[in-house]
Amino acid sequence: MTQKIIIDTDPGQDDAVAILLALASPELEVLGITAVAGNVPLALTERNARMICELAKRPDIPVFAGCAEPLKRKLVTAENVHGKSGLDGPDLPLPTMPLQDHHAVDFIIETLRQEPVNSVILCPLGPLTNIASALMRAPEIAGRIQQIVLMGGAYFEVGNITPAAEFNIYVDPEAAEIVLKSGVPIVMMPLDVTHQALTTRRRIDAFCAIGRPVADVVAELTGFFERHDMQKYGSEGAPLHDPCVIAFLLQPELFQGRHVNVEVETTSALTLGMTVADWWRVTDRKANATFIGSLDADGFYRLLTERIARL
Repeated sequence: MTQKIIIDTDPGQDDAVAILLALASPELEVLGITAVAGNVPLALTERNARMICELAKRPDIPVFAGCAEPLKRKLVTAENVHGKSGLDGPDLPLPTMPLQDHHAVDFIIETLRQEPVNSVILCPLGPLTNIASALMRAPEIAGRIQQIVLMGGAYFEVGNITPAAEFNIYVDPEAAEIVLKSGVPIVMMPLDVTHQALTTRRRIDAFCAIGRPVADVVAELTGFFERHDMQKYGSEGAPLHDPCVIAFLLQPELFQGRHVNVEVETTSALTLGMTVADWWRVTDRKANATFIGSLDADGFYRLLTERIARL
């Protein structure tokens, strides 16, 4: 039986690898891809999503453009990490498949209303603007979502865009607060776990060794992406953040975490966008998210390499 998912994304090299992992996995039925402004502006994220679908020879996947700005703030982007296009590294052709006419938020709402209750998982890989907008416009859909598995936040690893905040949450903290208070079952992939999913020379070489065009592109994407983080952190490679979301759906046993309370800071100039996870359960605040803290990195890359080889 396949699991129905909607991928909400702002591609991004690691988003691209996550999309490819999903499209390579027969256990998952991608109902659609919704683009949001984040790593780069919306005009590029929706284009990049279509480019990745065409790379995977899946022009049948509908791609929708969503919110171009956060709910209450000016957009902050990350070209310094992802390059001007968001997908710097490989030389990919511009897409020929059409962008859907529907707005991404309308697509999310209509799909959740049409599909059976608890049959769809939302997979946000970027800022949570589209998801929060859908929950605000149609609050009843919260009870129809099976779960939300998202990449975002940090606690022990602190921030990557400010000293306190992870990028996806920082870009739209008000949206993150809405999602975390929605009552929907949530699994969070924070920097605490994604920083354990490091590319290494051996792991990138394994993509190259597949000897297929898609795998070569993955090697180029990860090769470009890792340069920034290696310089920033002095690490052996870069964390592949977003594929952790899809890997969790495929092999949850690779991950370990705790069901705890997670709150988002939306007012402090010093800690805006910080995700405060009650890891040690020292408050009486109700648990609202499974906050993932560790993964089997070798198992993660085995899964990724095996699935990319199918494309």
